[in-house]
Amino acid sequence: MKNRYPIVLIIATSLSYGCAPVLIGGAAVGGYHVGKDERKAGTVFSDAGITAGINTELIKAKGISSNNIDIDTYKGVVHLYGHVPSRQVERRVLAICRAHEGVKKCISKLVIAK
Repeated sequence: MKNRYPIVLIIATSLSYGCAPVLIGGAAVGGYHVGKDERKAGTVFSDAGITAGINTELIKAKGISSNNIDIDTYKGVVHLYGHVPSRQVERRVLAICRAHEGVKKCISKLVIAK
């Protein structure tokens, strides 16, 4: 019998207690139901790897606040959302995105916050 309600393990962090595993199951997962995603498992994992890799590169990049940028990847197409301080920073973020392995296209929905 197929499990209709996936269980997700999330590591929650706290400044005073460190890391603790938290179990979330079923519909509690942000309203997103994995079973409705038509991508194959390999594609889902590849997209997650692309998102994580770009996020890591943004964290390492000087002058870019990755806390203000959200990254969504779907079948190799990366969507960037959030706020950046200038067009120059937006161009750097896009360059990092485009240079990452597996990225087919980068779409910027970044807003210049003044």
